[in-house]
Amino acid sequence: MRWHDEIPTAVLLVLTYGAFAGLGLAIGWIPLPLIILGLSIIIAQHSSLQHEVLHGHPFPYQTINDALVFPALGLFIPYMRFKDTHLAHHHDPNLTDPYDDPETNFLDAADWRRMSGWQQQLFGFNNTLIGRMLVGPALSLAAFYRTDLGKIRAGDGRVLLAYGLHIGGMSIAIGFLSGVAGLPIWAYVSAAYLGMSWLKIRTFLEHQAHDRAAARSVIIEDRGPLALLFLNNNYHAVHHAHPQIVWHKLPKVFAQKRDLFLRRNGGYSYKSYGQIFGQYALRQKDPVAHPFWSRENRTMDHDLTK
Repeated sequence: MRWHDEIPTAVLLVLTYGAFAGLGLAIGWIPLPLIILGLSIIIAQHSSLQHEVLHGHPFPYQTINDALVFPALGLFIPYMRFKDTHLAHHHDPNLTDPYDDPETNFLDAADWRRMSGWQQQLFGFNNTLIGRMLVGPALSLAAFYRTDLGKIRAGDGRVLLAYGLHIGGMSIAIGFLSGVAGLPIWAYVSAAYLGMSWLKIRTFLEHQAHDRAAARSVIIEDRGPLALLFLNNNYHAVHHAHPQIVWHKLPKVFAQKRDLFLRRNGGYSYKSYGQIFGQYALRQKDPVAHPFWSRENRTMDHDLTK
């Protein structure tokens, strides 16, 4: 990677922190609902930058990169845990696996059958785009914390360290916005939740269940505001094939080998996020129970070469 390819990421980091500070200074001058909305967008952008950083940008020294996104603007997820679970998610043979993919929304069919009626309705609603934005953050955080609490109880020191560092990162963000700028804690928490809701648009159909791992990642040919907010991660099949490529080059790489990527991922693609909202706002895109995976019969083909 040439150094000038990293300039957009560095600039965006500066702009994001500048917007965070500027919004804090505007508290009392701008209506609180607009503060919450603006802060939620900044938090989502910061999370996208965290994703870029954990993949090795903008500097060749990962410790420096990690320090750049240490302030926990989003409050909920420790950066170290995001980094560890996301890198595990990049083991493509496990994509959508209810147990080995830490970012999947699919459940084991046996677990699905054991759910009560209201639980199945809740998780079914979560598999619509509106549901994913409304209840998705709460459901994913509950599962995330439950898993991490189990790891801490089992003596996993790295997970415990991640939460210790996270408290330090939260103290920076909360100390400024609430302690100095006077933003109510409830407003900050609301903005952080809404920030996760924006991100749920990106993750809603990033991966589908498929017998070939190469066909599980989507392409969304969107170049609008959401693509910028997500740093072009809508070209997700390209990102999984080449996770080291910097965000602003993903559309160009896709355009150069469009037919190859679409052939490789089986044509799993959409033209825009508008199309996705139109099709799945209140309609389930996938079943909750994984259609191939179960404890009794694991039939998914993990051969990436097919």
